[in-house]
Amino acid sequence: MLQNLREKLHGWPAIILFGALALLLASFGLIGYVSQNVDTFVAKVGKHEISQTDYQDRMNALRRQATETQGANFDPSYFDKPEVKEQVLDALIKQQLLQQANDHLGLKVTDAELRDEIANDSNFQVDGKFNADTYSAVLTANGMTPQMYQNRVRASLETELLPNAISSSEVITDDQVDEYLRLQTQKRDLRYVMLPRPALTDTTVSDKEVADWYAQHKADFMTPEKVSVNYIELSTDDVKADSTPDEAALKQRYEREKNRYQEPEQRLVSHILIDVPKNATPAQQKTALAKAESVYKKAESGADFAKLAKQYSDDLGSKNDGGNLGWIERGVTNKAFEDALFSMKQGQISKPVLSPEGYHIIDLRGVRAGKVKPFSEVRDQLAKEMEQGDLERKYSELAGKLTDKVYADPSALAPIAQELGLKVQHTDLFTRDGAKQGIASNPKVVKAAFSDQVLVQGNTSDAIDLGSNRMVVVHMLKHEASKLQPLDQVSGQIRANILAQRVAKAAKAQADKLLAEVRKNGDLDKDTAGLGVAAQSLKGAQRVQNGVSPKLLETAFSMPHPAKGKATYATVEVSDGNYALIALDGVQPGDISKIPEMVRNGLRQRMAQAYATTETNAFIDVLQKHTKIEIAKQRM
Repeated sequence: MLQNLREKLHGWPAIILFGALALLLASFGLIGYVSQNVDTFVAKVGKHEISQTDYQDRMNALRRQATETQGANFDPSYFDKPEVKEQVLDALIKQQLLQQANDHLGLKVTDAELRDEIANDSNFQVDGKFNADTYSAVLTANGMTPQMYQNRVRASLETELLPNAISSSEVITDDQVDEYLRLQTQKRDLRYVMLPRPALTDTTVSDKEVADWYAQHKADFMTPEKVSVNYIELSTDDVKADSTPDEAALKQRYEREKNRYQEPEQRLVSHILIDVPKNATPAQQKTALAKAESVYKKAESGADFAKLAKQYSDDLGSKNDGGNLGWIERGVTNKAFEDALFSMKQGQISKPVLSPEGYHIIDLRGVRAGKVKPFSEVRDQLAKEMEQGDLERKYSELAGKLTDKVYADPSALAPIAQELGLKVQHTDLFTRDGAKQGIASNPKVVKAAFSDQVLVQGNTSDAIDLGSNRMVVVHMLKHEASKLQPLDQVSGQIRANILAQRVAKAAKAQADKLLAEVRKNGDLDKDTAGLGVAAQSLKGAQRVQNGVSPKLLETAFSMPHPAKGKATYATVEVSDGNYALIALDGVQPGDISKIPEMVRNGLRQRMAQAYATTETNAFIDVLQKHTKIEIAKQRM
């Protein structure tokens, strides 16, 4: 259909048509309007736009991560949920707010910190050391260039700058740690009685009560609306490649795309960094340069470079390894360092090179010339790509035909399926919550099935993209509207509900009455003797204890300390309509004398992180209030 349209829009008739349209638009002053720029951002934070590409890249990265961690349990529809999309966008907005705050406060991630972060990533290491070949292979497999990956890592590190700065400024005193530990290790002596559910004296439920309940709770007795659909699902499994690509075609493509298999030149590097403070004064810069020149002269005169690095380098990530940075290719370091490095000859030591980090003395220890992988090494990869490309092309053609035919005749699926050699399948009935499995478990399919186009108009849906070269169109098969169940069908359930409500009310009244009596008399055993259940005693109860209701313990540890020789009392609903009466007899202070120093230090760090997180979130809230933020949900 699209091809026919293209063919018809060529030649003199089309020129005349578009000329007339141009005059018409101009007469209404619309040409300028149509040619105006159209906003494409998903969100705008101040003057910075978060593009649809930025947003989609983050979603794709999260999808890949979820696929790797969850395997066969991964549910692709999770990322289609509006609340998940909003969470991802919110994280991007907060990241941008922090980056803008970093710029304002002068906080930045240095090239050395970025390099260390990448070098210490186990995904890029062989035998515990960074490996450039592995680094390149992993990035290529994930469709990223070194610069793309570095930008992503830098952005991630930048979001941690402010929280880390706040955390490092947090001072958690010994008294604060001790106070927390005493509370956490505190024990309590208590008694409690699990109150039996009271027996009802009146179990009669009148027809009027049932009718009144029914009238007041009609929403509880509505059957859910249900639909079932016919559908045609299309994927690359439904198409076949024409044939296996021959050697000539493979070699032709190899020659055409040779640049893909170019391995960049790499250089084996060590360096010594002499730090220059941020906003350094001329005197400080002069001192740093003098130190760098002194170290350079020692290295140039034959002193062991690795020993010099351990003694003088300010790069904490490499100094203990003799300044070793491993194999480096272009695009990994800052421009000043890179320009100097790639102008050197093997075995040469550079004079001090100034970068934003400070002065570098560079030792070029080795050179690997760039080369192109031979055809034999990439042949199988090329064959697989060509076959996959052929499948995707055929899938795209078939998907286009299916879409065109549905557009031309949305009234039925069977004729379209027969013409295209596809199969019409159908689902069982499902609600707006979707099915537990199958095609109807996908939120996009459920949304389409209950759309006005399918449910009301009775037409076939537009093509629904399910990702990974997979699409589906659906057509209504059966519809069951939501309806109120007749009273006689639910009267038994209503009577049970009314009786359960009476029991719950009686149980609450019983618990309140016993609490008042025991507070007045101060004798738990005596006041509960007639219930036929004995009080249970817990000496030295802890906040978490096997076999004891968490709600009961939570209440017990929130009760005020009892006076000497007296108990304090409370009730708690431990489960649905089941109550317990608690007597708190004493509180045992937490004993922190035997807590190891390692545990205390770990707690101190967690407390500092918790405070830093709280303060960072509060800071972000302030930034959000004072920054103009626009969100375009329709582009998510």
